[in-house]
Amino acid sequence: MRPIRLAEGVYRDRVYGCWLGKNIGGTLGTPYECDKSVHSLTFYDPVPTEPLPNDDLDLQLVWLKMLQERGVHLSVSDFADYWVKHLGPYPWNEYGFCRQNLDRGLRPPISGCYDNYYIDEMGSPIRSEIWACVAPGDPGLAASLAWNDAVLDHAGGEGMYGEMFWAALESAAFVVSDPDTLIRIGLAMIPLHSQISRVVRDVVWCRDNGVEWAEVRERILQNFGHYQPCSAAQNHGFTVLGWLYGEDFGDCLCKAVNCGYDTDCSGATLGAVLGIIGGAGAIPARWREPIGEGIVLHKFTENLDAPQDLEELTQQTVEIGRQMLQERSEVAAIADESCLPDDLLSSLFDNRRALLALDQDPQSAITAVDGYQVALHYGGEPVLHPGIARTVGVSVRRDGQIVDAEVALQAPEGWTVEPAEEMLGRKQFVLRAHTVADENRLVARVTVDDHQLQTDYLMLGPGVAPGFPCGVNVPRCPECHARLQSCICVTG
Repeated sequence: MRPIRLAEGVYRDRVYGCWLGKNIGGTLGTPYECDKSVHSLTFYDPVPTEPLPNDDLDLQLVWLKMLQERGVHLSVSDFADYWVKHLGPYPWNEYGFCRQNLDRGLRPPISGCYDNYYIDEMGSPIRSEIWACVAPGDPGLAASLAWNDAVLDHAGGEGMYGEMFWAALESAAFVVSDPDTLIRIGLAMIPLHSQISRVVRDVVWCRDNGVEWAEVRERILQNFGHYQPCSAAQNHGFTVLGWLYGEDFGDCLCKAVNCGYDTDCSGATLGAVLGIIGGAGAIPARWREPIGEGIVLHKFTENLDAPQDLEELTQQTVEIGRQMLQERSEVAAIADESCLPDDLLSSLFDNRRALLALDQDPQSAITAVDGYQVALHYGGEPVLHPGIARTVGVSVRRDGQIVDAEVALQAPEGWTVEPAEEMLGRKQFVLRAHTVADENRLVARVTVDDHQLQTDYLMLGPGVAPGFPCGVNVPRCPECHARLQSCICVTG
């Protein structure tokens, strides 16, 4: 199979268009965020003088910094490190519970679903563009990178599927412009049973069958709606609605935002998609001029030496993208001139890397050790109750594939550890304890390919696992509104 070759000038222009469209759509929608009303926007209201700060962009700037400092061979542990370093004050929904779990010592993916009511929300789909921009023309790679990101705070949820969907679609948009084809590529990377898949397919069906956009909005809410305004399924429906029913760049964004709910996210994502497809030159001047070329960070993004403007952001993104494709892609490359193979669609629809990512267990904790990914499979919540046996497993992967390994598991004094029958490539053990402390250390010693690996994991006791009520956020500072433990108030 001949590789996809993308001309560097085209690549650069579309990356710039992505970030410009992201800023435009996010700024259009931010004043109406979480307002469930139907709106009647035809332009910015109010008209800005600079882009509004938005976590939709900021979190991706953190991942760009991570790529620059850690390289393109990332593990979920890298994401956890950079979340702690730069994103601690964010208190909202899945963000707050992700950081709470990381503070406990839980690693992703279990950090993304334990005690986290919000895994079906929009916090990770809005982070898709960085993976598309550093893996242009390789949707499977982009989707697998998005999985590593999304499980930090949406493991096993619709938010995870949403980020993979958009990352793949946007990656393909560097070489294909037809919306229907792009949507099908995105859907190929996620399960048929997901709500994201079903709502997107329904919007396409409505368009094909002449349903008016206002009726489509009501249909989305009737079949996929949730009282939480940031729930992913309904907002994905609104974003696709705007795209398929809009007449031009501005009308697409306004139709998506006019649906209400998580308006900054629907506007920002669609703006990015349209920016990739057409490049920066296809974005009308009237939409560009009010916000300019700057980047305005949210106050909760801390200690980040971010690019100062979109030109600098584009340059840094392109540098990482060239490295990513050289080291991790077999199907796409940056070249002097674009050249697309005859079997282009076969390459773009190849979902094997996405499926390998989805094959990983959301109820596990993964540690990267010497190029291997060693996972402890909790078999449920990361809590051991006294007197109740629990079967846990340990698996080892390299380059996404399970490899055979010898595993010994050490538990705290007074616990018993009994080997059990291997299952799904996991070495299994039965744990028992009469008393369980609040925090307990399990040590996995692994022998694989003549390598000796060791890593440890946290198992909680019931004393620190009382549960958390649905629909409630982590405590926040009454003054600055940051997560209470990461308050950004200036103290004397």
